[in-house]
Amino acid sequence: MTDRTMDRAELTALLAEQWEAIAALVADLDENRWRTPTRLPGWTVFDVVAHVVGTESWLLGEKPPPHDPMREKTDVRSLPHVRNETAVLNEIWVDRLRPLPGPRLLELFREVTDRRLAALREMDDAAWTTPTVSPIGQVPYGRFMRVRLFDCWMHELDIADALGVRVDEGGRRAELAFAEFAGSVPRVVAKLGKAPAGSRIGFALTGALPQTLRIAVDERASYVDAFDGPADVEITMDSGLFVRLGGGRRQAADHLDEIGITGDAELGGRLVRHLAFTL
Repeated sequence: MTDRTMDRAELTALLAEQWEAIAALVADLDENRWRTPTRLPGWTVFDVVAHVVGTESWLLGEKPPPHDPMREKTDVRSLPHVRNETAVLNEIWVDRLRPLPGPRLLELFREVTDRRLAALREMDDAAWTTPTVSPIGQVPYGRFMRVRLFDCWMHELDIADALGVRVDEGGRRAELAFAEFAGSVPRVVAKLGKAPAGSRIGFALTGALPQTLRIAVDERASYVDAFDGPADVEITMDSGLFVRLGGGRRQAADHLDEIGITGDAELGGRLVRHLAFTL
């Protein structure tokens, strides 16, 4: 069966929409606002946009700009939040672009995303389904692009939160981004939250992406359509908070008044404290 969440035309159109949403958020910023800190360690709004520029440039086969000899060279490997080679490459791109003024970075962002869209639109079905290296391992190129949609969607939220503005967190673009995010939640519940074998866990999400996620922990943790009895614990929260907890942008301890737990309170508390699996 064809996975409609990786339909080439739809996903390309949603990436175009996503990149335009990011551009619109920063289009009128002055230089001080460009340098507003975000919840990502060491990164400002400028740095988040530079990261997207770097990743999409890399996907076009390009290398980071050369180091400016007039600037002190940053040892990106020494930064506490840099834990792997992907993070090293991310930081190199951000560091090399950081001296630019914000409006020039926005020009680069528009240029590179326009070229990426052209490349995606010219891609045939064989290339779309070809296995390729991605942050989640070797997957079809189309699945990698769903990861890109999720990453850029999360960064839209990062920028909006840093600037103190609200954006629409629902709609088809958010649904596909959330689907990529949600695929990891059962593993996180079992591995990080240490949900015991035999447990039944429900997440009742409200807000822009209302839905109920039901996870059964047996030989492995997986989604199920329904439980054969009452859930051991049901956790209720806004979908936006759920995503930010999973993305490590928020701590559950700071939002306990926004989280409802019924059933096994100890298990529920442990799960919400250990949802973070991506940054």
